[in-house]
Amino acid sequence: TPTIAVVVAASPTPAPSETPAVIAPVAVPVSSETIPTFREAVIGRVQRLNPLFTDLNPVDQDITSLIYEGLSRINEHGEAVPGLAERWLISSDGLEYVVILRDDVLWQDGIAFNASDVIYTFSLLQSPDFPGNSELSGFWRTVEIQQLDPQIVRFRLTQPLGRFLDLLSIGLLPEHALRGTGAAQLASHPFNLSPIGTGPYQLEALRTSDGSAITAVDLRAAPVYRQRPEGQAGYQMDRFSFRLYDSFESALAALQSGDVDGLAARNRSERAALLNTMNIDIHTAIAPELGVLIFNWASESTAFFRELRVRQGLQLGLERSGIINRQLQQNAVLANSPLLPDSWAYAPDLFWPQPDLAAARNLLQTANLRRVGPGTPQPPTPEGGLLFSFSILTVDDPALVGIANEIAAQWSQLNISVTVEAVDRMTYQGRLDRGEFGAALVELSLAGSADPDVYQFWDADQYPDGVNFGGVDDRRVGESLERARRDANGINRVIRYRDFQETFIERAVAIPLYYGLYTYATSPQFQDIQLGFISTPSSRFAGIQYWAEKSG
Repeated sequence: TPTIAVVVAASPTPAPSETPAVIAPVAVPVSSETIPTFREAVIGRVQRLNPLFTDLNPVDQDITSLIYEGLSRINEHGEAVPGLAERWLISSDGLEYVVILRDDVLWQDGIAFNASDVIYTFSLLQSPDFPGNSELSGFWRTVEIQQLDPQIVRFRLTQPLGRFLDLLSIGLLPEHALRGTGAAQLASHPFNLSPIGTGPYQLEALRTSDGSAITAVDLRAAPVYRQRPEGQAGYQMDRFSFRLYDSFESALAALQSGDVDGLAARNRSERAALLNTMNIDIHTAIAPELGVLIFNWASESTAFFRELRVRQGLQLGLERSGIINRQLQQNAVLANSPLLPDSWAYAPDLFWPQPDLAAARNLLQTANLRRVGPGTPQPPTPEGGLLFSFSILTVDDPALVGIANEIAAQWSQLNISVTVEAVDRMTYQGRLDRGEFGAALVELSLAGSADPDVYQFWDADQYPDGVNFGGVDDRRVGESLERARRDANGINRVIRYRDFQETFIERAVAIPLYYGLYTYATSPQFQDIQLGFISTPSSRFAGIQYWAEKSG
């Protein structure tokens, strides 16, 4: 069957009063010329190659990460460093960011990048008619943005936010190509299938086998990017082709047959399948996922979790390493912090107390179980001389149930009764949201942002309407998090987050168990593929500049 390419040409920009129509692809034959090409398998469908909509579709996010750039970019340590910005200045109160733009950047159609592109992009996000992520739009409506010069933009916040530079990594749109297009029109604009960015690769063709559904997206190295200092070395992959599949099984078959050169796992079962595949290279990094056992501080039936000695006793009474090795094998590594170990904020020398059953029993037996707070009576002691009892809620997944059962077995040696409740995912999420659990095994997603701000999980203000599911209410933890997230000074934030991590462990706020692993499989004919900090699946392309085909 001959391969057909769909070439999408940029259409004239509509007048403000016009409603743009979705562009009709035109089929043309593809050249058979041999060009250095990396073929990436992705699962799903292309919707909009527009950076403002990528959180709605992982396939779009993968592709647009090579086409567009933001004012900042995320380096291998999860730090926000200048991208399209040359540098920035931050006011002493952390409310004002003055961003000086680079003057050597061209859009892929040859037009110079400047402040009007920044103002236009963020004006779309600020619009009440923006058809994308409402939370993202809601945040940007709180930010005052002003063009001071053709190459200078000022952002003014309503309150300090240490991760603001991370938020500036969102891809920018070309104002000249979309002039007159409002936010409401953006979702259906032809630009979404004929993108123009400033990144290292630009759209060459959209392919289809039947004239309708897109089956591949071909990118080529952008000549204007090659002119920039960072584009003059490397980038041996002149072409990058995304091949679309309906399922992981069909994508894996394509990898095994040599039809594609790369495939990323999205979960543990897919990781296992890749690890069992012959004749491929496996690349592994820490996934933005923390498996943690949380306590229900808010429920009166488990009010004993508010007592420090109870939590510390349970922490000392648990040997975690063996559990993770047995139950998750090659799918996770032991976690000793609520922050990701690849992050710039992670403290590698944190002290984690070694398991000690005798010390654990002593802490539990001397804990104040009769009254754990002002006016808060402790529930009656269970029968049989047990100190107290509770259950561990978990999703009915074999590995997670195994972890919960091993934890319950270890803690049952401490004169307490611990049972396990394994339920389907929908029931689990409902009970978690309503606080109907004693303890719970939770996999917290730290994806979407490279910043270490975990305020939403552990600050008292995030209960009950946020994702502080257990109602954690610890003043020292909350103060450390709030200071860290409000400070724009990187050195100060390192100190704040170290204090947070030490306090989290010392006060046994919850028990970190494991970090998930991210797996990317590639053909052995390519080399120098390395994974750095993974904040989103598209982070696997951060080092694409160095990828190369093996000679011979």
